[in-house]
Amino acid sequence: MSTSIQADRPSSQAATTLEADTLSNEQLTHMYRSMYLIRRVEESLLELAESGKIGGAMHTAIGHEGNAVGTAAALHPDDYLTCTYRGHHHSLARGMDPKRAIAEVLGRADGFAKGKGGSMHFVDPELGLMGANGIVGAQVPHAAGMALAAKIRGQDRIAITFFGDGAFFQGVMHETMNMASKWKLPLIFYCENNRYSEMTPIARTSSVQEIYKFAQSYGMESVQIDGNDVEVVHHAVSEAAARARAGEGPTFIEGITYRLAGHMAGDLETYRSSEEIDAQREHEPLVVLQKKLLDRGVEEKELEKIRNEVEAEVAEAVEFAQNSPWPDPAEAYTDVYAV
Repeated sequence: MSTSIQADRPSSQAATTLEADTLSNEQLTHMYRSMYLIRRVEESLLELAESGKIGGAMHTAIGHEGNAVGTAAALHPDDYLTCTYRGHHHSLARGMDPKRAIAEVLGRADGFAKGKGGSMHFVDPELGLMGANGIVGAQVPHAAGMALAAKIRGQDRIAITFFGDGAFFQGVMHETMNMASKWKLPLIFYCENNRYSEMTPIARTSSVQEIYKFAQSYGMESVQIDGNDVEVVHHAVSEAAARARAGEGPTFIEGITYRLAGHMAGDLETYRSSEEIDAQREHEPLVVLQKKLLDRGVEEKELEKIRNEVEAEVAEAVEFAQNSPWPDPAEAYTDVYAV
């Protein structure tokens, strides 16, 4: 049995609360490249998983690219970010080398964590990426701790934490929102609402469909936006970041998006129809941005050139990762800490 998800835009205040930024064609073209790079890396990871070259679970965020790229462009280089176990897109948008990213998912020594983190634990402190987490919702209080540290130290740094609609109903989520609002932490809560908690549609798990309304009960600014429009995302995060840096406390952003691939590699997707997925493809992030660029006079041949360059870059990254050596067993207990 499946519950149909309509191919609608964000409801309630979403269409009017925030309008898109007017970014330059150059900025948007750069974002298009970043989004296409993320898409092709994740599609390549799915192909590797289907061929048996990836061990363990592997989750993609195909269709979420607008949320990651719009956010990355609105943050400062030293801001903190935590994300979910499908956080490849956040990491790549933040600037992670695709070679190291793919090598890590394959469990190879040239991965950013020497193959020890795998698909579900992307991290790179040099990029402000303070960790993904396989425990649903566990990354949220981590970000609050970083925001608190920045506030105590008087630093001009903020933290942002990404989570899904399923994680929102974890108790730790609400404990953290209450504390962050009370202490006016420089923190952004970003819910990537793709309408499904694993295989269960949100209509079957929540009495209120618009998650951002819950955050209002904690006295924080909250908004629902079109997470598939990278300009809208950029504007929302820019506003939230400015509020946080000014000492005005946290903001809750609900970015409405859709997961175009399964919950994880190998997902049979019996819980939704192909017609539903096809309908969502009409308003997915790359389609939205490509149409916007063409309408603004960017030529298709320029976008094709970008796609060709990305295809070559990703093919090189896949080859690099597959040729990367396996980790030395002698290093099994290095980089492991106990306190």
